[in-house]
Amino acid sequence: MHKIPVTVITGFLGAGKTTLVRHLLQHNQGRRIAVLVNEFGEVGIDGDLLQGCQVCDEDKTALSTIVELTNGCLCCTVQEEFLPTMQMLMQRRDQIDCIVIETSGLALPKPLVQAFRWPQIRTQATVDGVITVVDCEALASGQLVGDLSALEAQRQADDSLEHETPIEELFEDQLRCADLVLLSKVDQVDEATRQQVEAWMRSQLPPGVKLVPCHRGALPADLLLGFNAAVEDNLDSRPSHHDHAVDHDHDDDITAIPLTLDHSFQPQELIQRLQSLVEQREIYRIKGFVHVPQKPRRLVLHGVGQRFESFYDRPWANGEPPLTRLVIIGRQLDAAMVRQAVVG
Repeated sequence: MHKIPVTVITGFLGAGKTTLVRHLLQHNQGRRIAVLVNEFGEVGIDGDLLQGCQVCDEDKTALSTIVELTNGCLCCTVQEEFLPTMQMLMQRRDQIDCIVIETSGLALPKPLVQAFRWPQIRTQATVDGVITVVDCEALASGQLVGDLSALEAQRQADDSLEHETPIEELFEDQLRCADLVLLSKVDQVDEATRQQVEAWMRSQLPPGVKLVPCHRGALPADLLLGFNAAVEDNLDSRPSHHDHAVDHDHDDDITAIPLTLDHSFQPQELIQRLQSLVEQREIYRIKGFVHVPQKPRRLVLHGVGQRFESFYDRPWANGEPPLTRLVIIGRQLDAAMVRQAVVG
């Protein structure tokens, strides 16, 4: 019995993982793909966004299932949700060609891969490859790793940097575990900045790992699938900051505030309110759907820092209430305060 290949897509918040998966589903080249979404927060924004790609409606055989894991980091929920979900998918193996797992931006990739060593999974599925998505615009502006020139000079001067933040460690772990790194949003920077970011990124990658520019996830399925890497069998070659830790601690101050609002908003007015909120609080990511007055389609909204993107993805379904649903991820957030800032 052949093992079902599993592709793990990781990357920091807002890097473009969901956009990549949407494009893959819409251009699946006949593959039957099951998708597992590791959502951070109670409102399944990413899962709903993938369901809205309309592949299911156009071709019932193209997409087998979308499963949301809603308890946070995959490395903490594998026993509660991941294992039963994988076992369920294994029972449908004749209907599935491959599985794609989109991890949370806060999840460590290596503990998830280690789960594929478990006897219940090992004989039936293998990690075909790990893809890490990196935001070129964020790197260039210093929102993730600081000033590129200063960071490179500092790293050249001292190979064993101290006082790394957890986000920096997570970023490095994602790169070290990758078979392929995608540099997204390259169209948002000028050519000189893009070349600087690419040169720095290549200096950080393990030998043999390629860096591929990516615009809105528009890459062929043949590039993203079929690595045949059997990652779970060679984890020793993918070092992590957490290799010697019995377990890793999450930052309990980082929370996801879900908002379901019976309000409609003009996009620019809502974005201005959210930008003001970002200025006042430490907020990492805002995403969701917006009900816009007099518009038959829902607006998809993504925000990282002061940068917001939006597009209309599909009409509101018959019987579907046109609600505004957002998830706001940040540190030490008060739900009542966030709601008041959004509603006004």
